[in-house]
Amino acid sequence: MTCLDCKSELSYVDHRESMDALGVELCKKHKRRIDRLVRKNNTPIEAIQLYYSLKQAGASPMLEWWDGQKFIDLAFSRVKLNIEIDCEYEKLTEIQAINDLQQAMLSVKDGFTTLRIPHMLVNQQLHKTVLDILGIVEGLKTKVKII
Repeated sequence: MTCLDCKSELSYVDHRESMDALGVELCKKHKRRIDRLVRKNNTPIEAIQLYYSLKQAGASPMLEWWDGQKFIDLAFSRVKLNIEIDCEYEKLTEIQAINDLQQAMLSVKDGFTTLRIPHMLVNQQLHKTVLDILGIVEGLKTKVKII
């Protein structure tokens, strides 16, 4: 049991607290850092799990990246990919849907691709989700090289 950030050994208590709260193995220092991020930006736990899974797969995502207008759950800035975790899509109102569409339009105008991933997909198919995102990142890398 080691911290996914600093690779330090975890005690059973630290491991259990981190897994119960976040679903990932973090030491006290990194768990506190992520806890602050969650409180400050209302970061979905699924975004944290996806972030660490992508890092373990060799990718370099950014967690809670500021795009100039709002914080994005996960981003790959080199290929201009934003990833948002949808946690309350079943409660989506018409106004929120239009706002999301307008945000997506602004992102596209700036050259960004935005993926909206339902939280249940991360909960139930994390490995497959990571593989699909890695495939999208590779495709976007190819696109960036061509241009």
